[in-house]
Amino acid sequence: MRTSALLTSSIKTLLLSLAIATFAVTAPAAAHAESAQASTSSEPQWVVGTGQSVGLGTIANLKVKQGYSFMDAQNTKQFIKQYGGVPSQHEIGAIAPDSQDENWIVYFEYEDVGHISDKDKDEIDVEALLDSYKDGTAESNKDLAEADRLYVDGWFTPPAYNETVRSLTWALLGHDSTQEKLINYNMRILTREGFISAILVSDPDHLDADRKTFERDILPAVTVKPGQTYADFDESKDKMAEYGLKGLILGGVGVAVAKKVGLLALIAVLFKKFFIVLLAPIIYVWNKIFRRKKQPNTINSETEPVQEQQPPTGT
Repeated sequence: MRTSALLTSSIKTLLLSLAIATFAVTAPAAAHAESAQASTSSEPQWVVGTGQSVGLGTIANLKVKQGYSFMDAQNTKQFIKQYGGVPSQHEIGAIAPDSQDENWIVYFEYEDVGHISDKDKDEIDVEALLDSYKDGTAESNKDLAEADRLYVDGWFTPPAYNETVRSLTWALLGHDSTQEKLINYNMRILTREGFISAILVSDPDHLDADRKTFERDILPAVTVKPGQTYADFDESKDKMAEYGLKGLILGGVGVAVAKKVGLLALIAVLFKKFFIVLLAPIIYVWNKIFRRKKQPNTINSETEPVQEQQPPTGT
């Protein structure tokens, strides 16, 4: 089955990190055992979509269409911890399709790092960034056993900035020592004093289709709240981030920091972070979401009156 193949791929990816090797072995068993039990109030709760608007923390709203289910910040963190993951503490929600035929999930996070200037939007050199990722991982691989090495193959989606919706997207394609493909897809939505991360977890064979679904159904349903949009920035009192769009692609660091720690080492760390840490929840996600029917919940879902949503804008 598609889910089984993706689960196997995820396990191999997780084994590249000693810190989460144990999790790769125990989480699937725990998830299977859990799925055989009746739902309890202590379990993370899903909000079944009916077209209602729910809060993504205090920074944005998300319209949850029929056919999708949502977890708020508290339940997303609980969901991750319950099966051995470590929340980043920046989580503000997660959404996934109800269909058994669609195996993907989107995690939302928010970081108030300061207002990120987009003045360098025309200076993004995708080839230079790719070379940096390749050189960084090659340097890091020198200190790793062959079985633990990672390799960058290229951009699945080169970095691109949408000035209309103030969003930055990119996806890297790589592989491990067994030729197992690794891929991630990232979107950052700029706000008044930070950015919202939308992390799409999928598999290489279906990422392009899942990305299109995400951009069609999920992204337009995100609305940054009034007073928190990119255009609401007040230079006289709001803080500025220490980096721009290029720094955001490099994981949120300034040029000075990159020089201090060494660009190659930095790139290697970031590559591992996005291909290992962010993929860690896949092990239990497939069992939790796609192998049993989600039940309506009774938690406080920050539900608001249904209203027409527009893509998040900063103008």
